[in-house]
Amino acid sequence: MTGTLFGVSLGPGDPELMTRRAFALLQRPDTVWTWPIRSGKSESYALAIASRAGLVPPAASQGLSQALLFPMTHDGEKLGRAWLRAAEAVLPLLQAGRDVLFLVEGDASTYATFGHLAQTVKAMAPEVAVEIVPGVPSFIASCAELGQPLAEQDDTVAIVPAAYGVDLVERLLDDFDTLVLMKVKPLLDELIALFERRGLLDRVCFVEKAGAPEERVVRDITTLRGEKVNYLSLLIVQNPLRQRGERIKGCKKKTSGTAPAPITEEEMADD
Repeated sequence: MTGTLFGVSLGPGDPELMTRRAFALLQRPDTVWTWPIRSGKSESYALAIASRAGLVPPAASQGLSQALLFPMTHDGEKLGRAWLRAAEAVLPLLQAGRDVLFLVEGDASTYATFGHLAQTVKAMAPEVAVEIVPGVPSFIASCAELGQPLAEQDDTVAIVPAAYGVDLVERLLDDFDTLVLMKVKPLLDELIALFERRGLLDRVCFVEKAGAPEERVVRDITTLRGEKVNYLSLLIVQNPLRQRGERIKGCKKKTSGTAPAPITEEEMADD
């Protein structure tokens, strides 16, 4: 019987945001731990979260824990080779009946390396079971830290890697009430200029390493011009000026700045 490959979500950085399910799996003595690193010289952010929770990985000398290399590149061939090597490292353990835990910061189904590992393993050995343990994503923890909702009532939300560029971000501003821009490091100055031009500087917040001891929250993003920020940084943008269209069936039409009318019992029945 093969083991199960678990994508264990650890939350954004604060070990107290780890779920009971994740904590219980990491306390099991019969599992193998693995975690992603970006290079041979880098440390694992996911492993650091587990360490802050007081958890100790199994002995690497006995083959019960190891780092898996997932390089930071957009080169498809290099990424494919890395995913294959990672799958080849865990597959013999799974086929020997060992459960393998892959530690992931944030949530394993949200912009995480686990999906690539799981897909490659399943392609090589369809019989292997895969389980994702959900966790708190960084943008949810950031909203909690900022004391503001991600969305209310019928707000629209887009979660987008900033690498798609400033032009796309500007187009999305017209369609969404809240934008979550992930991995903003390369384009931060350009994004600041965009929000300044659109009159939204006071509706943008920057969060770096949400939940970690080094967490940083900046509400005046103009102070970040020219600064190098951490890869684990995001912007939460709220656009109260967005023009909303007509809503359908059971929802009252709403114009900007007007409080929504109560939903009647008849409308609720129509839903």
